[in-house]
Amino acid sequence: MKVVIEKVFPLAATADAAWQCLQDIEAVGGCMPGARITERVDATHYKGTVTVKIGPAAMSFKGNIEVLELDAAQRTLHLVGKGSDSTGTSGASMDLVATVQASGATCELAGKSEVAMSGKAAAFGGRMMNTVADQILKQFVANFAALAQSADAPQATPSADDPAAAAVGATAQAAPVAPAPARSAELNGLALAWAVLRDWLHGLFSRKTA
Repeated sequence: MKVVIEKVFPLAATADAAWQCLQDIEAVGGCMPGARITERVDATHYKGTVTVKIGPAAMSFKGNIEVLELDAAQRTLHLVGKGSDSTGTSGASMDLVATVQASGATCELAGKSEVAMSGKAAAFGGRMMNTVADQILKQFVANFAALAQSADAPQATPSADDPAAAAVGATAQAAPVAPAPARSAELNGLALAWAVLRDWLHGLFSRKTA
């Protein structure tokens, strides 16, 4: 079972800030709900896990990520990922191309991904896979937007001619840097389940009224 997903999301951050974040694979992985980079093999190869939890049930995938291209001129990231669950009964792969596009003072994040599922996971069907993918993308973009906005925050530089400002600046530099906005630790199972139910009901009533 394979689906192709293309989305464009506006970001309240500059293109330079968003591109800076997009190059950090560990940070990008941390924005994906339920995902975690566990090992950096080299500059282009990583290992990681993805955990999806819905109520008391959880499904965990382990896999590999390879960065095929980082094009600074086009602000484009191309990567592929493959993984399987702990029982070996389900597998998944993804080919993703993400591009940061300037839009005035802000930017847009455009992405195209081909997602393939095998084994038990493929039994969900294309309609449900698209619904699940939409929920994952919404959570990912919200987390990535917060990360890009944090990177885009201006850093005040105290004037050397103003002792008071310099003292405040020195205190600020000594204080710990505020962390970026918290990102989702796991896929929001409740939102996902509701979206799947809503999609199923919509299809049911559409067929009845056709």
